[in-house]
Amino acid sequence: MSDQSPTPNNLAAFCWSIADLLRGDFKQSQYGRIILPFTLLRRLEGVLEGSKEKVLAEYEKVQKMNLPEEAQEKLLLRASGLSFFNTSKMDLSKLTTGGIKSDLESYIQGFSKDAREIFEYFNFAEFIGQLNDADLLFKVVQKVRKTNLSPKSATNPEGISNHDMGLTFEELIRRFAEGSNETA
Repeated sequence: MSDQSPTPNNLAAFCWSIADLLRGDFKQSQYGRIILPFTLLRRLEGVLEGSKEKVLAEYEKVQKMNLPEEAQEKLLLRASGLSFFNTSKMDLSKLTTGGIKSDLESYIQGFSKDAREIFEYFNFAEFIGQLNDADLLFKVVQKVRKTNLSPKSATNPEGISNHDMGLTFEELIRRFAEGSNETA
């Protein structure tokens, strides 16, 4: 994408261009079930970028404490400074063709409970398997990771504001609904 900040419609169009890879192997009504979670994954990754190392360090300590999952999650949320976290050392840029399906599934399992539930809602694991079977998973991951969905900040002026990201998701949902002949 260009150095200029993209508009929500341009960003949605770029995200939706993943559909070009899906044609023939997936029904149009399934595109949104793939594109939305991948777009969300990329946004979450961008949001977590600043706290990732701190969370990974805390995760190493927390694992040794033998605490219940809820207590572990509270400590990790505090370390992230956000309402979610990821404990996987993976990210989209580290996924390679070898073992991509299991690596991506493991990466998603590294998210905090609330974030994981979003991916479960989309039956994302099932679509990861279907993309892998169609030899499209790596191509989709490559396309998604080229998209800068990091939040706009003083250190990242080219990032996407939360407002624009919300508009982008709205546009993607609208396109998904159109493709499925449903109402948004």
